[in-house]
Amino acid sequence: MRDRFGLDAADIRILSAVQTYGQLSKSKLAEIVNLSPTPCYERLNRLRAAGYIRGYHADIALEKVADITSVIVTVSLVRHRKSDFDRFEAHVGNMDEIIECHATGGGMDYVMTVVTPSLAAFQEVMENLLNADLSIDRYVTYIVTRQVKKSVPNLSNIAAARGR
Repeated sequence: MRDRFGLDAADIRILSAVQTYGQLSKSKLAEIVNLSPTPCYERLNRLRAAGYIRGYHADIALEKVADITSVIVTVSLVRHRKSDFDRFEAHVGNMDEIIECHATGGGMDYVMTVVTPSLAAFQEVMENLLNADLSIDRYVTYIVTRQVKKSVPNLSNIAAARGR
């Protein structure tokens, strides 16, 4: 049975498998989702073409590559006009050190994750933001001391809840 997004249980199993394991051979994917290889791969290609899969990424252990400083930053803008949000988001989109930026409702306008080689480099990033005339009213920083949890959403649970 397909839901209103055009996905059925087999599609959800395929999406869950590639979310968990990344790119898989045709036979391995078919084995995991319990379909024969050709129909399974046709479904995968349809899901890719429809934009359900944005890409495949490795989860790199950055702390093994180099010493890093990871900081969560909340940002509030002075004004809340579309042009202010657009300017801020365009600037942030071009900064490699900012690896995540979420627009939020409530007390703060954005929550960002910034990764730099040092605290001094982080401070340079923040000075760059403040000097860029982005209408930043205030920001609050939270130094990450260790990552407690990082996971991906359980697609089966989300799809089941959506179908209710």
